Amino acid sequence: MKSERLVSLDVFRGMTVAGMLLVNNPGTWSAIYPPLAHAPWHGWTPTDLIFPFFLFIVGITTELSLRARRARGDDERAILRQVLRRGALIFLFGLLLSGFPFFTWPPALEGVTFLERVVHRVEHWRIMGVLQRIGLAYLCGALLTLRTTLRQQLLIVATLLFGYWALMTLVPVPDTGVPGRFVLDKPDQLLSAWLDRTVLGVDHLWSGAKTWDPEGLLSTLPAIATMICGTFAGRWIAEQQRPLPERLAALFAVGALAMMLGLMWHWVFPINKNIWTSSYVVFTAGIGAVSLATCMWLIDVMQWRRWTFPFVIYGVNPMLAFLGSGLMARLIASLWTWETAEGTRTSLQAFVFKTVYASWLPPREASFAYAVSFVALWFLILWGAWKRGWVLKV
Repeated sequence: MKSERLVSLDVFRGMTVAGMLLVNNPGTWSAIYPPLAHAPWHGWTPTDLIFPFFLFIVGITTELSLRARRARGDDERAILRQVLRRGALIFLFGLLLSGFPFFTWPPALEGVTFLERVVHRVEHWRIMGVLQRIGLAYLCGALLTLRTTLRQQLLIVATLLFGYWALMTLVPVPDTGVPGRFVLDKPDQLLSAWLDRTVLGVDHLWSGAKTWDPEGLLSTLPAIATMICGTFAGRWIAEQQRPLPERLAALFAVGALAMMLGLMWHWVFPINKNIWTSSYVVFTAGIGAVSLATCMWLIDVMQWRRWTFPFVIYGVNPMLAFLGSGLMARLIASLWTWETAEGTRTSLQAFVFKTVYASWLPPREASFAYAVSFVALWFLILWGAWKRGWVLKV
């Protein structure tokens, strides 16, 4: 039963990784299907489920891993060292990915030395990011659940969610003196944005906004709650004395209830991925529980497994997929560029998209076809790594 559940988790994780590659790598951002784009601000799309699913899965695997290590008799200090090391490495990988290639490339700077490009890159190096948030959420979530009871963990999650709600809606923002509940539709006027600008500095925030960061400091608090919700699911999955159908029924029920509560909370604290609202945490954790239960029912109860192989390939090597695809996208879209005969610059990504896809397909279909090809390419890369036993672990 244990191995079957791990296959289900690999499939769930693999679907999340494949979804990430699909939505992060369109042929052009100007022509994408609405479900493959993030919600502009409040609300959600299927794309907005990918990041919280990652954190939910991190919580599940953390709970199962710690249980397994304790069952083997591992020392608590060794477990703590592993948690600290893993959290630090995930954060470091994300920080290095944000800084790659560690110099500012043309055409952003012209007529300057390479050293000046390096200095400029350091001065504008984004500190936070997706992997950085995963690392922090894992580290804090694991430490908070390492030696606490279930009741204490529930209290921690409630404190994080209600405390964040209060901070974001009731506390006057120092820049303006206006409580956040009046400016929830103004990203740069929220308390979270003010904290990011004050602590991190505007030159180290997400370049797409410059005045706030979707993976900022304050909004990492509710992201920790998402991770801990995953540990609750992992704890329940590990209850092997209960029949699997009983566990799945409960997981479905709790997930559906959480979705309903998240939608109700949305009325006063809107579901919003960019500021990781408390309603977003509850809602996405509910969908995560229902999605995981569905995977387990299909794979472990109904034994429908022929479709799972591609997702297992994605699921067993998520760190390689994340880092490798991120580096590849940066290389072909930003670094490998040249000047065309018309005097404009083009990238390898733009050249391939226009030549292979946009030359005969309508814009959205061409953009989607490019994204699917990117996903397929990385399946082949990960399949090759899997056949050779290459797994990037932290």
